Amino acid sequence: MHVLILGGTTEARRLAELLHGTPGLRPTSSLAGRVASPRLPPGQTRVGGFGGAEGLAAWLREHGVDAVVDATHPFAGTISFNAARAAAAAHVPLLALRRPGWVPVEGDRWHEVGSLEEAARALPALGRRVFLTTGRMGLAVFAGSNDLWFLVRSVDAPEPPHPARMEVLLDRGPFTLDHERELLRRHRIDVVVTKDSGGAATAPKLTAAREEGLPVVVVRRPPVPAGVPVVPDPEKAAQWVRGRLHQGAFPVID
Repeated sequence: MHVLILGGTTEARRLAELLHGTPGLRPTSSLAGRVASPRLPPGQTRVGGFGGAEGLAAWLREHGVDAVVDATHPFAGTISFNAARAAAAAHVPLLALRRPGWVPVEGDRWHEVGSLEEAARALPALGRRVFLTTGRMGLAVFAGSNDLWFLVRSVDAPEPPHPARMEVLLDRGPFTLDHERELLRRHRIDVVVTKDSGGAATAPKLTAAREEGLPVVVVRRPPVPAGVPVVPDPEKAAQWVRGRLHQGAFPVID
């Protein structure tokens, strides 16, 4: 049984680890190639795009894929919708693996927005020294914010266009709470911008911001394509795959 894992996330790597070595199962992990030195999962991997939904459907047929798990980043909306269309066209079952989103707690000063563009428009009323943790993609929308200073944290160095007043911090999570506290204070941050990526690896920045009383602009995640079943963790995704392998049918997802 050939399973394609659309990956690049911690959850995708964990799923590949859980499935690797299972008799009768051949997982292939696909990475988008946007990170220069990705952490490779065990087993077979491929790097790069498929050429849209049609290209992915053709790849599924050509390589005899029996199931697809979309374990991409919650904000990788394009590949998720391409995967839904491709899986339907190739008559291959599809599962979405999505870590749960963050939930505000007492003391949080969240400002939820629907896009990076909305985040950029909200910033002038919230602060002047911005900790921007949305990655290196999409910085162009902040390029016109000349009155603001940005601390941009990303795995790889961003390319222009980007904010004129900017310091880049190349780093990769997970991050500790003490690390995030020190970073906010050292750079005199007064507002944080993040996507609702969920998970524990980068959540400490939210706690640190709460402790400092800082506003946090949170970009809501896009929806999973309609009709695609969703599980919250790699263990349930592995259960779904093994159900197909051992029973010839996919278990019901609660």
